[in-house]
Amino acid sequence: MRADAPRTSQARTPSASPSTPATPAAPTPPPTSPTPPTSPTPPTPPGQTSSPDPKLPPPLVSMDIAHAVEGGGRSVNITIDDGPDPTWTPKILKILRDNGARATFCMIGPQAEAHPDLVKRVVADGHRLCDHTVTHNTSMDHRSKAYQKDQILVAAGQITRASGGVEPLYYRAPGGAFTPYSRQIAASAGMRPLGWNVDSKDYEEPGVHAITHLVKSELDNGPTLLFHDGGGDRGQTAAALRKLLPWLRHHGYGFGFPVR
Repeated sequence: MRADAPRTSQARTPSASPSTPATPAAPTPPPTSPTPPTSPTPPTPPGQTSSPDPKLPPPLVSMDIAHAVEGGGRSVNITIDDGPDPTWTPKILKILRDNGARATFCMIGPQAEAHPDLVKRVVADGHRLCDHTVTHNTSMDHRSKAYQKDQILVAAGQITRASGGVEPLYYRAPGGAFTPYSRQIAASAGMRPLGWNVDSKDYEEPGVHAITHLVKSELDNGPTLLFHDGGGDRGQTAAALRKLLPWLRHHGYGFGFPVR
């Protein structure tokens, strides 16, 4: 009997060649929802020893605090903090240029925003940019995570806009007030946390001889040297760099950038 024939109580007369009942088609399975793609875990930057917080954006560069020279060798990293300053940054740029030296300028965001011409000159001379926060709060490691994030990322935006689109490659916490959180936030924005090995103490204005003597005597501590072009009268810094850069060159040192 065909599936669509009306049912009756009367018996059907068999035929000589009964037809084979049709095999019902297999039911079509309902469509399945596609499995959503999973985001691959970003690889840990080579050589990183810190453990990133998986709840935070992953670091794009190492979140370890940098001290070494990029490429190794007998070189120093000249780092200049707290500018740019309309009086002292141009003088220090000239001293660097006269001595064939490269440096990393750790800029305060509003200072960069106020002097974009100087930021562009720093970049044009082949130096690198570093984020030194918005307000230079040396106690920011005791502040909230939201505060730390704002200080880092707002300053990075100010420096990038002032430079005409060149982003800072490093982040230096004021006074070394790093936290694991701030280091990962910076590294997730492509900025390697940057420390120092030799603090010239130029901000104390101890005299040119004291600055040069301290740097020379502490070179064995490591290659990253800390100076300032902002935050006060930097005449002693400028005079000390005029003496130190030729001395370093004479003693076989080159001038490089911190590792990334």
